[in-house]
Amino acid sequence: MAEQERELPRVLNAAHATSIVVGIIIGSGIFLVPREMMAAVGGSGMVYAVWIVGGLLSLFGAMTYAEIAAAKPMYGGEYAFLREAYGDVVAFLYMWTWITIAKPASIATIAAGLMRVLGTFAMFSFLGMPAFGPLMWSQVFAIGATWLITGLNIIGTRKSGNVQLLLTWLKGLLIVVIAGFCFLTAGGHGSWSNFGTTFAGARGGFSGFMVALIAALWAYDGWSDVTQMAGEVQRPQRSLPVALIGGVGIVGGLYMLTNAAIQYVLPAAAIAGAERPAADAMRLVAGGAGAALVSIGMAVSIGATFVGSSLSGARVPFAAARDGLFFEGLAHVSPRFRTPSSALILQAVLSSLLLLAIGRFQALFSLAIFAEWMFYALTASTIFVFRRRDAAGARPFSVWGYPVVPVLFIAAAGVLLVFSIMDQPRNSLFGMAVILLGIPVHALYQRGRRAAG
Repeated sequence: MAEQERELPRVLNAAHATSIVVGIIIGSGIFLVPREMMAAVGGSGMVYAVWIVGGLLSLFGAMTYAEIAAAKPMYGGEYAFLREAYGDVVAFLYMWTWITIAKPASIATIAAGLMRVLGTFAMFSFLGMPAFGPLMWSQVFAIGATWLITGLNIIGTRKSGNVQLLLTWLKGLLIVVIAGFCFLTAGGHGSWSNFGTTFAGARGGFSGFMVALIAALWAYDGWSDVTQMAGEVQRPQRSLPVALIGGVGIVGGLYMLTNAAIQYVLPAAAIAGAERPAADAMRLVAGGAGAALVSIGMAVSIGATFVGSSLSGARVPFAAARDGLFFEGLAHVSPRFRTPSSALILQAVLSSLLLLAIGRFQALFSLAIFAEWMFYALTASTIFVFRRRDAAGARPFSVWGYPVVPVLFIAAAGVLLVFSIMDQPRNSLFGMAVILLGIPVHALYQRGRRAAG
């Protein structure tokens, strides 16, 4: 295969990269997480403290990744960083975890979540009905949506980037409109005094703060995915730091705005008891149409997450295949569209299989969180390896506050890992077992490759 036929063109600019960061991070969580946070800490001031701390820790991670990605804008992002810092085995374990658990489970969850939101509209009420045998229409349409997005990603990375950019702008606009409705049309329902209310049944204390912080960190999750597209971003030394740091900053602002709008309309106890606090707030100020607007916002938000997550995810097995660590066929680049079509198709197949087993993929997703944060910490630690190896070298971007900022992020990831193990020991241990299973799989694959060679 000619070298140029194995390359993916750099077709994404800084705006596309930033929209991937913002689009992937903001899913449906911002419309739902305020309930979890209020139930944990019980007061407006502490909720904002949690958002700020969670945002700063995510920003620390984004700045750390920005230095690494700007210096090494390679296919696969975290996979490539881990391979260069720690070797083939660690990189393979990341790729193995990504392709078997993290990304298919994430895409399946996004697709199912989109169907649940669409099911709140009367015209899509059939999604909750049986389709064929044990299959529900929601499963059928979720699988269809997965392949539709995959098809878009196959026919053009730039096209997908443009769709991502459009959906992200629309998502941001809808969030601002929803917040504006809450502040400007609340009538007798809105009051600044709600910010002083408390929820007496909150968990409170340090444990409550940590529960809320974990919810916030999960709400901010997804910023790292843009690094997997580093090999396709124009002027990556500038664009990637702008996308990572600017994207997390934009998300933090939108999260704080949405949370303030909800708290302006609902007192603390109402937020803690609401299944969908944003929808409840909009229903008070604008009736059924307001709640429908929140559902539309959630659908658009999930759609943007869907496009970006699917687009970035396939780059990891593609990069591993290029390096000879995984099946060579996954390094195939479509000669017509110049996209990693085989890797995208494999990702869609695995996601579809999980959607067929919809009753079980939630457990897979919970153990994916454990694996994800373990590799966050490991990837962030590569900054120390690269700085030591090339102490005198020029860096396109240097993380502010080094080494404190990377250390704080790694510590936050460690806290999340400890909580995951304590909260769900079975899933965490199973997740670790799946990761470690990658060691004999790697050995067998390399043995077979040497024999074939």
